[in-house]
Amino acid sequence: MGKAVASPAERVLALPIWSGPVTPIRLDGGITNVNYLVEDAGRKVVVRVGADIPAHQVMRFNELAASRAAHAAGISPRVIHAEAGALVLEFIEGRVLTPPEVRDPVRLPRILDLVARAHREIPRHLRGPVLAFWVFHVIRDYAARLAEEGSGHAPHLPVLLAAAERLEAAVGPIDLVFGHNDLLAANLIDDGARLWLIDWDYAGFNSPLFDLGGLASMNALDAAQEVWMLETYFQRPLDDQLGHRYRAMKCAALLRETMWSMISESHSTVDFDFAEYTATNLAGFRAAFTEFQRN
Repeated sequence: MGKAVASPAERVLALPIWSGPVTPIRLDGGITNVNYLVEDAGRKVVVRVGADIPAHQVMRFNELAASRAAHAAGISPRVIHAEAGALVLEFIEGRVLTPPEVRDPVRLPRILDLVARAHREIPRHLRGPVLAFWVFHVIRDYAARLAEEGSGHAPHLPVLLAAAERLEAAVGPIDLVFGHNDLLAANLIDDGARLWLIDWDYAGFNSPLFDLGGLASMNALDAAQEVWMLETYFQRPLDDQLGHRYRAMKCAALLRETMWSMISESHSTVDFDFAEYTATNLAGFRAAFTEFQRN
């Protein structure tokens, strides 16, 4: 008989860093990891348990490098311990944000400043090999996998790939920053004094337009907030060219989230309604792409 595979909780208990017996508490959320809160010798930490996910191009060596650099840049909590399949991070006492809180006119400037500092400062602290995250490559890879596996979404792929090709041409040449690439509200924590950006699964060198488009689409920023965001980030008035390139990348962010969910429908073991998430994001992408074509 083969050796039994340890459960995520057993992985946490087996870590060599505890000073005595601990009781892992499963945390809500986490679609690419299983997360636990552990208190040991008066110190609270978060343990993220998860292997590489090639289907989503999530590689844990990259997450670790990004996490360490993000802490050094003052963006993210400290890495306490890392080993294959497990990452232990300092626990931040604070509130995980929601989309309405991201849109709050007092908090949104602080969030944009945090994202801009991440783009600017993290590359100064990166060590070793790290990934790029080019959304159009990700989309093509997702499409190839869906086709190879006979996904029920395969009939939609030619139209989606044609849209992606048009969007990539519209984005054009890019500036390169180190992006977070997953700016869900739940990846932002407010501890009352400052903001933290967490979860670097999808981190990589990218255009800043992807994070800006993702921040807007995932948190339902309104048009006026998007104009403010772009003018503040780039420190100049918004012109037609930048607006066009931004709208293209925002569409690409929505398409990538849609196809991420399509892949997850057949690859994820997490208890989550991916089919509904796919339908919601596909509708959002189609509406945004229609608007992009109109403009």
